[in-house]
Amino acid sequence: MYTIGVRGHFDAAHLLRGYEGKCAQLHGHRWEVEAVCCAETLDGTGMALDFSVLRRALAEVLETFDHRQLNDIPPFDTLNPTAENLARVVFERLAGLPGPALREVKVWESPDCWASFGAAAPLP
Repeated sequence: MYTIGVRGHFDAAHLLRGYEGKCAQLHGHRWEVEAVCCAETLDGTGMALDFSVLRRALAEVLETFDHRQLNDIPPFDTLNPTAENLARVVFERLAGLPGPALREVKVWESPDCWASFGAAAPLP
């Protein structure tokens, strides 16, 4: 199995509705996002997927969040903009990418804290 990934980032603010603690207040992050694809085979050039294709697709998704208040834009106007929910939304928006299967999207809200969403791993 071949695995490839790219990272992107965006800057945005959010607050967590229904949360008791500091994150209930408006605050911002430099969000780091990684998209990972897997392929069983390589193409004629020896690639699972051209990095530029995955990088461009990820950048298009992240552009919709950049320098925004996440709570103001769908689906986060009703869905709490947690790192977990952000990972799922980015995964769903990238899922139609042609080529290798999208395996996982990982979102860092800080250098030490991340959440991921991905395709279920097959059971043994």
